[in-house]
Amino acid sequence: MEPLNRRHFLRTTATLAGATWLTPVGQWLARAAETSPGNSPAKSVIVLWMGGGPSQLETFDPHPNTKIAGGTGAIKTAVKDMMLAPGLEQLAEQMESVSLIRSVMSKEGDHERGTYTLKTGFRPDPTVTHPSLGAVACHELPTDKSEIPRHVSILSAQWPARGGFLGDKYDAFLMDDPAGPVPDTKSYLPKDRDTKRLENLDVVERAFAKGRQKRVGETLHRDTIAGALKMMSSEQLKAFDVSLEPYSVRKTYGDTPFGRGCLAARRLIEVGVRCVEVTLNGWDTHANNHKFCTDNLKILDPAFSGLLKDLRTRGLLNKTMVLCMGEFGRTPTINPAGGRDHWPNGFSMAIAGGGIRGGQVIGATDPDGKQQPTDQVKVGDIHATVLSSLGIDHKKLNETPIGRTVKFTEGEPIKALVG
Repeated sequence: MEPLNRRHFLRTTATLAGATWLTPVGQWLARAAETSPGNSPAKSVIVLWMGGGPSQLETFDPHPNTKIAGGTGAIKTAVKDMMLAPGLEQLAEQMESVSLIRSVMSKEGDHERGTYTLKTGFRPDPTVTHPSLGAVACHELPTDKSEIPRHVSILSAQWPARGGFLGDKYDAFLMDDPAGPVPDTKSYLPKDRDTKRLENLDVVERAFAKGRQKRVGETLHRDTIAGALKMMSSEQLKAFDVSLEPYSVRKTYGDTPFGRGCLAARRLIEVGVRCVEVTLNGWDTHANNHKFCTDNLKILDPAFSGLLKDLRTRGLLNKTMVLCMGEFGRTPTINPAGGRDHWPNGFSMAIAGGGIRGGQVIGATDPDGKQQPTDQVKVGDIHATVLSSLGIDHKKLNETPIGRTVKFTEGEPIKALVG
């Protein structure tokens, strides 16, 4: 018999609770079984990228009634003693599924370098370009017969996720507001002329390949053409089209490009996309910090909470890691322009789904803004946590094109989240 433990108990009793599904106890048991750590690995990652570096004090780590708060208060959440900044009221209701890391440590306070660090888990290195989380997921996980790119970046910022030493084919496919068409997927030529062009291209390619088969094969040119043509005719492209969703669903996410991006992310992972990055810019608040944060939270709150609710309703939350983070945080002090400056020494991010334990707070920052945070978490530890939840060996050694061996991350999984 399987040893009696919390996970086994929850799974068994949730099954037996089928007859009482509408009761509060039945609902709690099913929810607990769904979010209980240690289930089968997650399959996808959604990264909500807060471009510019969001202030932790106005988002996930408020310190009300302190000097560093600058007047920002706090609101209660569904988890006792876990507070969020005002403006995240809808997300507050979902915090049983979300854990907050309030002690993320980085050594990079520059936008480009900080972005590289958070997206790859490594500081920039002139000798190697590291792959992003999404690139690693696409490289290591099965394709599941996906006919569209398995790594997608929506509303991409200046530095989208890259494939690094794994190769350019793992770069994120760039997409603008899902209210518009998918770029470069419709030919502007009549069908017969388009067909004739492809036939002519085939003649030229076959002639060029004579005596050069190995070199031609190494370019992957034909594979690229074939993949592009398959994508252009694929039914899976409809996953980008959020207008196919009922109005009630679209309304939940908010009528904004970012909200539509989060909805498209959910639709994309349903057809086999491994990683979707959705960007919300505007967090570089060197001036008017409070106003810009308030405006951004009006966009983030419905989109983030709507995504979590939608994933849970469809039984996808336990199979999907959701991260909300930026390249660094903001200073505890407010500058003369009413802004907060770059702060990589103890900032916050939110993580949910993928079997991690929700309703937790990892680390704590000093309410006076002078001491180092407790229970510090390195960026590499976040990557190790996500990769482990995906069933990927985060310590796997890889060989770069120049023969250098590099791990996917130097960090270790956060035990409080994954056990």
